[in-house]
Amino acid sequence: MMDDFYDAITRIQNHHLKEWKAGGGKVVGYTCSYVPSEILHAAGILPYRLRGIETESMDIADAYFGPYICTFPKCVLQLAGKGKYDFLDGAVITPGCDSMRRLDECWRKAGETTPGIVPPFFYYFDVPHKTEGHGLKWFQEEIVNLITAVERQFGVRLTDDGLRESIGLYNRARRRLKELEDLRSKDTVVISGTDAFAVTMAGTAMPREVYTDLLDTLVDSLKKKKGKKDGRKRIMLIGSVSDDIGLVELVEQEGRAVTVSENLCFGVRDEGNEVVETGDPIEALAKAYLGGSTCPRMYGKYKERLAILKSLIARARVEAVVMQNIRFCDLHGSENGLFERDLEKEGIPCLRLEREYGPLVETGRLKMRLDAFFERLESRPAQQETLWEMEAI
Repeated sequence: MMDDFYDAITRIQNHHLKEWKAGGGKVVGYTCSYVPSEILHAAGILPYRLRGIETESMDIADAYFGPYICTFPKCVLQLAGKGKYDFLDGAVITPGCDSMRRLDECWRKAGETTPGIVPPFFYYFDVPHKTEGHGLKWFQEEIVNLITAVERQFGVRLTDDGLRESIGLYNRARRRLKELEDLRSKDTVVISGTDAFAVTMAGTAMPREVYTDLLDTLVDSLKKKKGKKDGRKRIMLIGSVSDDIGLVELVEQEGRAVTVSENLCFGVRDEGNEVVETGDPIEALAKAYLGGSTCPRMYGKYKERLAILKSLIARARVEAVVMQNIRFCDLHGSENGLFERDLEKEGIPCLRLEREYGPLVETGRLKMRLDAFFERLESRPAQQETLWEMEAI
């Protein structure tokens, strides 16, 4: 079972995706968690979150993006230019940040000189920066426009009942992931952070029905597992896009720490809260996907995001937070500085890491920083209270 999850997150084309394509299924990639996957699922399409793994060079990406920009969209463009995403029947690009917005125009431009690398359905899905009033109305209109475009391109008809059915299936997985996070928050460790990360990430790369069945089986088995207290430091990992399981492995290697919670631009945070299954499904999707306030791209929501972070820290009994951001990521780089300031005031040790995405990850440098951080944690006075201990008083 774990092999299925690892296969889905360590390869661009996992075996479930290949089986889907072999059976005549359509696949549409998307770049951001603000895209409601239920829309694609309701259309009989496999939603597939685009990633940059398997990138071996940057010759194509450098020609269009230049050197001083986040390496995640560069890796996606590089893979597209090398034909790694030829299996896509479509792609939905969002302005999660300016670098991701530029992926839309750079991919289209690259397609002029390399025919065939732009999927038949190539759609720009706009996302507002505010969640209230006009922003929510605008987002609902964007969802309607996306539905119309999908119907026209793929010759399907999306009904309210079909959308609610897909919402129900996705909610089922969300509830099971919530149970998984509850298990991770206990004193006894029943699953490593590396395995948990593989499980949550896999949901973005395989058919939802298959994924949800596997998730059901895993969570039920973990509930029967006793686990143990092992003295490892309980770590939370937060920050910008990170789909590289090697980063979680690096935190956990040598048995000094275990990641018990994440708040990354992938994984559990990608799932968000449950979507209301009654009433207008478009309104429900808009409120759920736009209203979570989990991304620093959203204006005026820092205090809410900090409160969410503190709640997760208390829930999982987190002893320290590792903050990472890709180099040139202004959004997460800036907000991580604010998080570090405010969490350190609460007695939560923090480590900020700036890194490159993909093939340029500096493993040795990151390991040295983590080792020094763990030494700091291990030398802390035993009586020093953490945030969750203070909230329990």
